[in-house]
Formats: sequence, C-alpha cells, structure tokens
Amino acid sequence: MTIQHLRNATMLIESGNNLILIDPMLGDKGTAAPPFTLFRFKPKRNPTVDLPSGVMERVNKSTHCLITHLHADHLDTAGKFFLKETQLPITCNTVDESILKQNSLNISQTIDYWESIDFLGGKITGIPARHGYGYIAKLMGSVMGYFIQLPNEKSLYLSSDTIFTEDVRKVLTELKPDISVLACGSAQMDLFKPILMHMDDILKFFQTAPGKVIANHLEAVNHCPTSRIELKRQVESLGLTNKVWIPEDGELKNY
Repeated sequence: MTIQHLRNATMLIESGNNLILIDPMLGDKGTAAPPFTLFRFKPKRNPTVDLPSGVMERVNKSTHCLITHLHADHLDTAGKFFLKETQLPITCNTVDESILKQNSLNISQTIDYWESIDFLGGKITGIPARHGYGYIAKLMGSVMGYFIQLPNEKSLYLSSDTIFTEDVRKVLTELKPDISVLACGSAQMDLFKPILMHMDDILKFFQTAPGKVIANHLEAVNHCPTSRIELKRQVESLGLTNKVWIPEDGELKNY
C-alpha cells in the first residue's frame, strides 16, 4: 500500500490497480471557503496553501473516492467538479447520499455506522466520528470514519474529523488497525470548544494506536493552530518518532 498526503485531509491510497481519493479539496489557495475564524486565529481564506505542484496528474488517475463528510475543507467546489466530470465511484455515509446525488455525483456505495460492506475485494466499516467537544459537535453535523481491510494489505483506519471517543478507542483496541490516520490540527471556531482533538487527546491516540499513525489536517486551513513543528516536538518527547509520520504536503510513503 502506498499513501500520499496531498493537503489537509486529502489523500491518495494506492493498492494494486486501485487508487482511492480521500476527501478531495482540490481548489487553488483561498478558493474553498472564507475564513473559518475571524478573531481567534488570523483570518485567511481557505485553503491557506496551494496543492503541491504536479499532484493533480496523479489525482486524475484515481479509480475510487471516499468521502467522510461534506465540509468545504474535505469536499470543495473543485472537488465536486472533478468528481462530477470523472464520475468516479464514491463511497460515503448514508446520510450524505442525497446531497451528493443532487450534485450529479456517482454514489456507488453508502454505509452506516458500524456497518461492514464489500469494498474493492475486501471490507470497509463505517466508524462513528464526533466533530467537536460539547455542544458544537451538534452543529458540525454527521461525520464518518472508515476501517478498511484490502486484500494482502495492512488494515487502515481513517478516523476523519473527530475527538477521542469510546468508538475511537474501540477501533484502536479491538479492531487494531495497522495504520491509523488522525486529524491533528486542533481546529477551533471563534466560539465554543475545539472541533478536533486537543493535544492531550492527540497524544493519547498516538499512544493507544497499536500500529503506525499518520498525522494530517495540518497547516492548510485557518482554524487549525497546531503546526507540524509543534506536533513533531511532542512526538519526539514521547519517543514516538518511529511510530508517527507527519507528512509534508505531497509526501508519499509505502506501507
């Protein structure tokens, strides 16, 4: 399996003849959404960085798409256009199906929380995600993570935008993924509590995960204050450097 981090939560997962596009935010810098915060952090249009040069050549070879939820930093206008033009088969949360079909996208599979269905010769399981601490999670809507088991590959957990919940713990301790992907930006709006894991929970996730961890959702949207440098410092202090990969945009790794 080859995993390439593109930007924010957008990734490519290559397995055999399959190239799976995750949460396509494909637009140019500043084209996806206005600032997510105006006061808590410096207001900048999102994404705050461009896609790495040349990565669209590989995105254009995608064979499938997974969508975790419908926020603009996971599926922007350019991502919708790409999916509409290519008619890539999409797997998504059952609750998102109708909205995506309204955009003339090719929904090939839908999945409920804790449901397992066939996927590319293997299995995929929908995992509940809670997008925030306290009340704000209700405002953020439904989010789905995925536990993916492909033939002759390491198992993969895409936790998506979530805090550390009992469902997350259950995946890590019972399903025991070989690789886990975690949103580490500690995002927070101008009001309410954070909408992603704060640092203590990020580090708890790293320590609880039985296998390797990939840190994403960093330095690409204006409401995510955690930097790669800060996260790397925390990882080093716990002696987890060989366990946690903090990729630069466009970086690729074989597993």
